[in-house]
Amino acid sequence: LWLASKTPFLGRLPGDVRIERPGFTCLIPLASSILLSILLTLLLNVIARLINR
Repeated sequence: LWLASKTPFLGRLPGDVRIERPGFTCLIPLASSILLSILLTLLLNVIARLINR
């Protein structure tokens, strides 16, 4: 959560659902979650390959 507040594009990508009503805001970051998952998977795979050498 701390990192998400520092990156301006997380939560604002096409595919992220934002519902705003008076006194209520709901954010469902579908595209941001998928992008973050892909990036973390790639990073962890690179780290695992470097450790196994």
